[in-house]
Amino acid sequence: MRNSEIHRATKETDITLRLELDGTGKSDIDTGCGFLNHMLTLFAAHGRFDLSVKCRGDYDVDYHHTTEDVGICLGLAFREALGGKRGINRYGSMLLPMDEALVMTAVDFSGRAFLAWDVEIPAEKVGDFDTELAEEFWRAFAGNSLCTLHVRQLAGKNSHHIIECAFKSAARSISQAVRINPELGDEIPSTKGVI
Repeated sequence: MRNSEIHRATKETDITLRLELDGTGKSDIDTGCGFLNHMLTLFAAHGRFDLSVKCRGDYDVDYHHTTEDVGICLGLAFREALGGKRGINRYGSMLLPMDEALVMTAVDFSGRAFLAWDVEIPAEKVGDFDTELAEEFWRAFAGNSLCTLHVRQLAGKNSHHIIECAFKSAARSISQAVRINPELGDEIPSTKGVI
């Protein structure tokens, strides 16, 4: 079973997250932030991951710590669930349209943490969510899953659409990368023999 459970408690957040890589897209998300709930729900659905997230955060400050720490926990969950990465595709990419928005993502579960974020979000907020936190989420994810992730916006004017497009595209890329490739058998997808 390629699954994991992460519990992380700090003075700013208390998070329990469960992940099943080979799921059906079921989710149970309660971060305390409606927009982040929406993004994680569609991430699970488009990646076909089963995902449960419960977070208590310092919402009286803002959603920065909540968003970043959920990204940390999701990254840790992927790293744990992938184990030695035997038989996975390793790479994934998606060019995803959503109305006027178009976002390309590419991921490599390389064991090296890197985020390239080339996204221009016109509004400072979507609802009560600071749009700059989308980058913080993915930076935390990449840093803790130890993946290289590129996110590039090719078109878009609506801030909600742009961020949602990025989450859906990332979900599809990540899903492709972590899937077991029957042709690889038990191989580690690297000429180094380890990732």
